[in-house]
Parts: sequence; structure tokens; C-alpha cells
Amino acid sequence: MAKQKNSWKKGRGKLGLLSPLLGSWIAEATSPMGKLTCTRFLEPILGGNYIQLSVIWSFEKFAYQEHAIIGINEDKIPFWSFTSDGKKSQGAISDGTDIHPEAICFEAQMPAGIARMIYWPNPDGGFNWAVESKTKKGWNRFTMHHYQKNNQI
Repeated sequence: MAKQKNSWKKGRGKLGLLSPLLGSWIAEATSPMGKLTCTRFLEPILGGNYIQLSVIWSFEKFAYQEHAIIGINEDKIPFWSFTSDGKKSQGAISDGTDIHPEAICFEAQMPAGIARMIYWPNPDGGFNWAVESKTKKGWNRFTMHHYQKNNQI
């Protein structure tokens, strides 16, 4: 994939901080289940009052999907996520500046404890994305991808 110029510019309004993530993004990685291609698509919906996230994790033998809605609730920015294995989660935006000063971070209380998903600009273009779980000693990262603009759409 060709390098893309990093354009991490926030937009207007309370959901404007998600502007750098809007569009279609793709990452390729290896996982314990084999080669993985992950596509993320974020778009404003319902008059721009919400952001819809659609994710497809494509493995060699199956695909896993997630759909999430990010919105405004009073002064908070919550999300509601639903996955193809029947699981669901909800949480809200939180502080991810320990990763990067411009990080966009969401935390959720999961059955196994607190987890967070972080997006931050990559100097080679696009963004990094990671998932971490909270431990007594801090955060434990178990997944990280580098996403580039998906020009195949």
C-alpha cells in the first residue's frame, strides 16, 4: 500500500473529533487464526448526529463483523457495539493521551474487565488502532493494526 499523508484534522461539533477517522480504512495483519484483512468504515448518519462504524475482520476461513453507533448523550460521547457472534458492548470516549496526544479512545466495561480501543495518527499516514485490557499494573495491549485509506471502494 502506498503511503498516505497524515491528515489528522478534527472537525466541528462534538463529534468533530472523529473526523480523522471518517471514510474507509484497511489493515493487513497476522493473527493466531492466520492472515487477516480488517476493513473499517466510519460515516456520519442520521443528519450527522451519529457516526456508524462497520468493521469486517476477514480471516482465511470466516469473517467476523461489528457494527457500532457513536453519538452524543448529554455531554458524553458514548458508543453501542454489536458483533456477529451475538455479543454487545457499550462504553464512552475516554482519555488516551498516554498513547499519543491526539489519541481517540473509547473504554467499555466488558465481562472480563475494562477494555479500551484507541486510534492515533501514524507518521506514515493513516492511523494506528489498538485494543487493550486494564490490569493492576496498567494497560495490556493484545491487538494493534496500522490502517491506510482503502482506495478499493
